[in-house]
Amino acid sequence: MAGRRILGLALVAVACMVAFLAIGLRGDIAFVLQLRAVKLAALVQVGVAIALSTVVFQTVTGNRILTPSIMGLDALYLFGQMLMVFLLGGVGYATLDPQLKFAAEILLLMALACALLLPMLRRRLDMGLMLLAGVVCGVLFRSLQALLARLIDPNEFAVAQSASFASFNAVRTDLLAFAALVTLAAVIVVWRARHVLDIVALGADAATGLGIHWQRTVTGLLVLVAALVAVSTALVGPVAFFGLLVAALAERIAGTVRHATLLPAAALTGIIVLVGGQALFQHGLGSGATLGVVIEFVGGIVFLLMLLWGSRR
Repeated sequence: MAGRRILGLALVAVACMVAFLAIGLRGDIAFVLQLRAVKLAALVQVGVAIALSTVVFQTVTGNRILTPSIMGLDALYLFGQMLMVFLLGGVGYATLDPQLKFAAEILLLMALACALLLPMLRRRLDMGLMLLAGVVCGVLFRSLQALLARLIDPNEFAVAQSASFASFNAVRTDLLAFAALVTLAAVIVVWRARHVLDIVALGADAATGLGIHWQRTVTGLLVLVAALVAVSTALVGPVAFFGLLVAALAERIAGTVRHATLLPAAALTGIIVLVGGQALFQHGLGSGATLGVVIEFVGGIVFLLMLLWGSRR
């Protein structure tokens, strides 16, 4: 039964990708297909990265209403962009090697994840305190970003402001190759750890009793989440509720919490929502910028409903 559902999702995902490439073709067909194929590859990466990072993060925290943004990763990304513009100026920021900047962002986000884990690793604090530290860091980074926004030149502020909002219509295709390597490596690691994730979902005591080194495993998983968040944020910008929406849909479609089924279901659902929605809004309705707003609005409603229903593991 689960295999049929995954196959059905795969067929729908392929149909969405074909629709994205084929709807509204005109002019130089080969040139348009090439542009769309590059953008499609970026959208697929973003959908997979956000879906897997959310599922892994929710498994580690044991809570279905949390997303990686609770760790302050999105806020750190925005603060980093603003800080670089403040230190280097708009021209200096624009001339930075995008690959080098992307690598630095990944390392910075991974360092934040490790820093949040240090109290738990050394003092054996519970996960709730780690999540609270993430909330505090997020508020801190947003406050620092707002402070820098008031100090820099308005023209330079416009340069950093472009990275502050999610845009599925203007993906960073210049980072596609590097991001693909990171995403592929993360997908392989997550898939190989699918049975470990099933054990981690049981909680720290049960997982330790079954032979899992809890602290080391959780640290590695959260570092992996940070890398996937860095990929999605660098390509399209920060997204708050897309992962929550995809994870909630995937769990209900898959009908199970076993990660051998849930992980591919979430990845395929992310592709369907993102690529299918972009095909509809951009090529069908001619308003590609609307998709991010719709996803955040629907995702926010899903978050409120799950919060009211007490959806928790």
